[in-house]
Amino acid sequence: MPTVTRDETGGVTAAVARRWQAIDPLLPAPSVPSGGCGAELTVTGPDGRTAAIGFCEHWHESPGSMELTWGAASRFRLTAYTAGPDVASALDELLSRWQAHLASVPGASADDTAAVVVWPSRDVDGPLPLLHHGLAPRAVIAARPAGREAGHGTAVPAGSPAPGPAAAVPSSPALRPGVQIRRAGPADIDTVVRLGMATIRFDAHFGTVIERPWSAEALRTDASALLAQPGAWTWLAEDGGEPFAVLYAEPPAAAGWIAPVTGVSPVAYLELMYVQPDGRGRGAGPALVGQLHREAEAAGVAVTLLHYEQVNPLSGPFWGRQGYRPLWTSWEARPARTLR
Repeated sequence: MPTVTRDETGGVTAAVARRWQAIDPLLPAPSVPSGGCGAELTVTGPDGRTAAIGFCEHWHESPGSMELTWGAASRFRLTAYTAGPDVASALDELLSRWQAHLASVPGASADDTAAVVVWPSRDVDGPLPLLHHGLAPRAVIAARPAGREAGHGTAVPAGSPAPGPAAAVPSSPALRPGVQIRRAGPADIDTVVRLGMATIRFDAHFGTVIERPWSAEALRTDASALLAQPGAWTWLAEDGGEPFAVLYAEPPAAAGWIAPVTGVSPVAYLELMYVQPDGRGRGAGPALVGQLHREAEAAGVAVTLLHYEQVNPLSGPFWGRQGYRPLWTSWEARPARTLR
């Protein structure tokens, strides 16, 4: 296979950039990932020009990491850029070349592995070839631009003063009597971990999230660091002093890891939200999210991001009502050897 030149790479990414901006203005400009495995994955179109380029990365993590709760222990990730004019055909051929590459990679046939392609959610030319190669939609990265109103009356005007640590949040009109929202602090770590683990166990039903033996301890470590920050973006919903819901999020200073998924900045990331089943329908979920939006917009956040499971029957409808919409969809073949 001929080596693709820098000019050819630039031509493909420029074409992809134009196409992406027409599809979804929140998408970033495409860039060549650093740390690829070095496999040369290119597709030439009928006109002899480069129609698609793929960059494969081999990702592995050690036991004990919270990241392993969110997916397989070894992930083989393809960044796919298709210039057209026949995007679906070019992607189909690119995926065939990637499958042939992974078939020769030691470790790609193990059980705790995944072949992953993250594809723009609004790019409708991708799903058919992705499905054809045995990939299934797993997780969604959803985005809410600042100022976008929720479906409920839960938005709070930007610039409103934020309450201090452990202070009660002004009640939302949608909250049932007796329910209060307050900011969490270090003393709430046990509650945050308990509710966070309930989130993980619920999401594990849908095939992407995996409860590991160390998940609770890793969650405690991460949440403790978050709660130690003054004015942490973590809130609890309580009834009679008993917490039954949690939301915690990362402000822009901590959300840099996910910022490249959009061309808009700065970003915040909603890490986790959970309402106990017996507490649902009491307004706590929209009130928690509304409080985050209030604080994020007062801090100048341009877009708030989150993940949810594609097939979770509660997540998509709920987040849509809060003003979020899909930006990227993660397609996976798990184990990676099931890629075809």
